[in-house]
Amino acid sequence: MNIIITGASSGIGYATALQLSENPANYVLAISRSEDKLQELKKQSDSLYRHDNLLPLALDIEGNITGNDFGLLQKQIDKLGEIHVLINNAGALLNKPFLELTDEDWLQMYQTNVLGAVHLIKKVLPFMGKTQRGHIVNIGSMGGYQGSSKFRGLAAYSASKAALANLTECLAEELAEQNIAVNCLALGAVQTEMLHKAFPTYQAPVSSQEMAQYIAFFATHGQLFQNGKIVPLSLSTP
Repeated sequence: MNIIITGASSGIGYATALQLSENPANYVLAISRSEDKLQELKKQSDSLYRHDNLLPLALDIEGNITGNDFGLLQKQIDKLGEIHVLINNAGALLNKPFLELTDEDWLQMYQTNVLGAVHLIKKVLPFMGKTQRGHIVNIGSMGGYQGSSKFRGLAAYSASKAALANLTECLAEELAEQNIAVNCLALGAVQTEMLHKAFPTYQAPVSSQEMAQYIAFFATHGQLFQNGKIVPLSLSTP
């Protein structure tokens, strides 16, 4: 399979890209803004598996992908031909009381957690669903899952992830005739650098490597069974 994953330079994205590259039948286009960390990922993948099937691409997907950035993306997609899986994993987390949130905070959460995915989906869609069912996987959060427990300080983050979940349901309907499934994984707490930065004293019950195993399997097989679903992944009851 030809797979694109964003936010691949750290945490869940890094671990998932590495997990996907273990299969020699996969070609993984790993996208992040951090070129240095992407090169570390590439070296680790090549050292562990020796498949040379992980392709790093330093790209800022938060803005509308145009100009030179679009040219770099287009070049890599042209090499792969069809894209079978797109994993929108890039995201940001902000822990800040509601009354202290600025307009810039809200805009940043939506720019990173929603519009980044929107822009990339638009660019990739023409290359999906040609010879087999395509799969778009949006990495959401239990914070954006309706009816789940909510936490102080996460209003902007949770609202943006709720928007991503709703976008998933809408796109699943629109893209069904194009042979493309769209699903969202609403992740519970996973021990990552981003979580530690927002909640320094909290220890999550799941590691990024453990979650990566699930995401990798779901991304390559979930489209055979589900479409338009928001799948909660949490050890606690929503």
